[in-house]
Amino acid sequence: MHEEDGSEANPPPASRILASKSVDVAEVEASRDQAAKLCGYLNKLAGKGPLRGYKPRWFVYDPRKCYLYYFKTPQDALPLGHIEIGDASFSYDVEGDEGQFEIHTSGKEFLLKAPNKQVMNFWLQQLQQKRWEYSNIRGSGGQRDSWSSPTLFYSHTGLVAKDNDAFLFEKPSESMEKVRSDFAMETEPDGGGMVGMQSARGPAGLSTNPLNFSLKNWGTEIRNSMSHLRPGRGGENKRSVFYTNNSSTEEWELVEPPPKDIPEQKPHLDTHRHSIGSPFTFDFGRSSLRSKRPFLLGSGKSGRAVENRSAESSPVECNGSKPIEMQLRLQSQQEELSCMHQERAKLREELASQKELVRLLQQTLRTSQCDRRPISRPAPAPDSSPASDQSPAPVANQEEVSQVETLLQERDGQIQALCGNMERLALEKESLQQELKGLKVKVGEMNDQLGMLMETIQAKDEVIIKLSQESSENSGLLNECSSPPHSREHQDLDNLKDSLQGYKSQNRFLNKEILELTVLRRISESREKALEAKYTALEAKLCQVESKYFVLLQEVKTPVCSSSEQSPASEVISRLLEDALQAESTDQQEHPIFKPHTVSEYDVFGFKTVPEEEEEEEKLIAKVRALELKSLSMTNQEVSVGVKWDNYLAGTMNRDLLRSPELKALMRCGVPHVHRSKVWHWCVNFHVRKFRDHLAADYYETLLTVAREKPNPATKQIELDLLRTLPNNKHYASPSADGIQKLRNVLVAFSWRNPDIGYCQGLNRLAAIALLYLEQEDAFWCLIAIVEVFMPRDYYTKTLLGSQVDQRVFKDLMSEKLPRLHAHFELHKVDFSLITFNWFLVVFVDSVVSDILFKIWDAFLYEGPKIIFRFALALFKYKEEEFLKLQDSTAIFKYLRYFTRTILDSRKLMNIAFVDMNPFPLRQIQSRRSFHLEKVRLELTELEAIRQTFLRERETSQDGRTFVSDDEEDN
Repeated sequence: MHEEDGSEANPPPASRILASKSVDVAEVEASRDQAAKLCGYLNKLAGKGPLRGYKPRWFVYDPRKCYLYYFKTPQDALPLGHIEIGDASFSYDVEGDEGQFEIHTSGKEFLLKAPNKQVMNFWLQQLQQKRWEYSNIRGSGGQRDSWSSPTLFYSHTGLVAKDNDAFLFEKPSESMEKVRSDFAMETEPDGGGMVGMQSARGPAGLSTNPLNFSLKNWGTEIRNSMSHLRPGRGGENKRSVFYTNNSSTEEWELVEPPPKDIPEQKPHLDTHRHSIGSPFTFDFGRSSLRSKRPFLLGSGKSGRAVENRSAESSPVECNGSKPIEMQLRLQSQQEELSCMHQERAKLREELASQKELVRLLQQTLRTSQCDRRPISRPAPAPDSSPASDQSPAPVANQEEVSQVETLLQERDGQIQALCGNMERLALEKESLQQELKGLKVKVGEMNDQLGMLMETIQAKDEVIIKLSQESSENSGLLNECSSPPHSREHQDLDNLKDSLQGYKSQNRFLNKEILELTVLRRISESREKALEAKYTALEAKLCQVESKYFVLLQEVKTPVCSSSEQSPASEVISRLLEDALQAESTDQQEHPIFKPHTVSEYDVFGFKTVPEEEEEEEKLIAKVRALELKSLSMTNQEVSVGVKWDNYLAGTMNRDLLRSPELKALMRCGVPHVHRSKVWHWCVNFHVRKFRDHLAADYYETLLTVAREKPNPATKQIELDLLRTLPNNKHYASPSADGIQKLRNVLVAFSWRNPDIGYCQGLNRLAAIALLYLEQEDAFWCLIAIVEVFMPRDYYTKTLLGSQVDQRVFKDLMSEKLPRLHAHFELHKVDFSLITFNWFLVVFVDSVVSDILFKIWDAFLYEGPKIIFRFALALFKYKEEEFLKLQDSTAIFKYLRYFTRTILDSRKLMNIAFVDMNPFPLRQIQSRRSFHLEKVRLELTELEAIRQTFLRERETSQDGRTFVSDDEEDN
């Protein structure tokens, strides 16, 4: 996994284009691809002995190989097997089982069965069409593998995809297409909705037949089942799925639980009251006018509760007859239960009010008792009071005390009455709760009885249907016996008409099959003749080369007496060199299949193989290099890598690519040309997903619109560098080339995306390489992945701070991994960073041969910047002995400038980079980057201070200096 260096991208400033809504573009493209994919369920005859029978299999057509893969389920990663459609023939029997057809391949026969005749016709029609399309493009391209391997040669996106139009065979005539269309069968557009990705949720997909397994492919099935248990494969496999047959327009769907960080709100009393009588144990929300969706249950307990009460939770159709009486009773019980709930709520409210009243009375009682104590004990009167005033006072106090006592007695009585009323209400509440529990038990029993009655009624309905069928058969026999002979003849005539129609459709299908097979046989014969002609031409060319080689050996064997004499050997050698460097004739270019030349003007990436402006010796070396690269690409090891990639991608028919040790090992071997566009597209999307999720889908187009309306300071420098980007590549060689406008759009959009960098020389080469295999927008995001994700901050700014730091880190690694070579460079005072600086800045573009360059980029886009250090060390390790032989600094530096172009064996280089350079932890690079970053920053600060001091001194010296003209000096 790629580890970031801790420097995250800066948040965009206010001047940048902000997005309004995040849209996952990859999912939209994936859904679009899946909509056009030929896939669906078919029953395949498999097994031996008692286990032999039809088993449902998920079939997916792969247009790259013209294979029909079959899986156990649509979620499986590895196929159980495949059927080669490119060389197959199809047939079916009218009198056989409905929907049954056969596929005949070389030495194998596959018996398949569709749900009905219409689906069978659709599959046969589509398979014939796919076979016909594949036969028209089969063998396209100038590569050897395209003749021996069924994999298509050309890539699907990028500038290199347009180079393959010239290699296609001539298209079939319109008359042939018209004949094929006349024999075509009438089928429904999508097989009646039973073919395609929408059929994955059909009844075949939910089959739980215990015999649906394959003893032959038991290892594959175990790996497929284990792949669902791995983390990161999605949570849908861990949830139970339930489907209902509700035909009403109003559907039930499960309400998602609240997130953990938000506190759950208590439901309202009325909501809880209505959910008591429901047989479900979880809450549902109604969604009207919504398509049918499965019930997704996260917990196993809830799933069991619904499964145990499946008869009550989902409506069951029993041929129109339902237990109405039981439903009415259940409805009345639920109404009574809701009334009791309401009454219970009222009693609770009354009880609360009574409790409040008791609390108030108790408070009043306490206050009255506090007032009673000073009244019952009056203070003695002073001695100075007259005797006449003392007599009426005790009488008044006694009356007040008696009144208070009477009032207290009344309040005590009220309190006792309220306490008794409260006890009575509590008893009544307990009785109501017991009654409520009893009603709940009754409702549960009635639900169970209702389910049993439904099952009984369903069984009775089945018996009634069987009896009605038997009675209809018996009545039909009686009618046949009693009917006149002419009615029986009419029925026989109808049967014969149906059989005739079936044989007509079968005859039409077989005629089309014979016609296509005949044309395919003719195409294969013409292809075989073309191959024989090419083989003959190559053999003749080999004989000519051998004869010239023997003549050259004979002439070289003769010694030259004097260099001033013109020997015949020099004439022969010069003539042979002219023949070797002779360009292809127009006749050979018109017929590329007969072309005996193994080296074309441009390689598969669009780079010129033999430069025109170079000297004759350089041209000869370039052609020798191209021939050696051609021979290396045809080795068994390269072919085996292509086979491994084909097998790996065959397992991703039902899923996207995922980061894994297997994919990492394949990426380190290099991605084949045919798969590079897809793999690069996935790598870029994986690394920039965190940016794209927060941006609009038209973010790139918005940047281009802004660039057209407003001038950008970087636009002038971009225009100057467009034609200097890759002048040796035909896609960027002229102002009218296909890649120039795309490169301009990508660089201008990036300058608006990242105004801190704007444009830096080197970004144009990165974008140009990405455009060879990616579309404009994907190349734009690839540039963002390199600058903002892979490389450290300030890598492409004006100071190139990150690039300088990486050069010092690379010197440390050189002294650690290659100590002899590093000491040799130090001894002769050779600064190799003058050469390696450009390697790191543009990821080896224009530094190595194209075949090695793209294999480096394969691993770089998957693993990140650590790959640059690995391959930089591997390049020096590859030529270490040659460097050690050089004892002159001038010779060493001269060899440094071109030694990477002499390395052609990519397999050896990759083995050095990924085996000999181990261990190679990214943490070590990051720690050394941090160490050198501080040192470089200090040095830059000191240099800036020196520069400012120098500028100030120069200004002061200019002010004090007086300039006198020559005329004034003469005077």
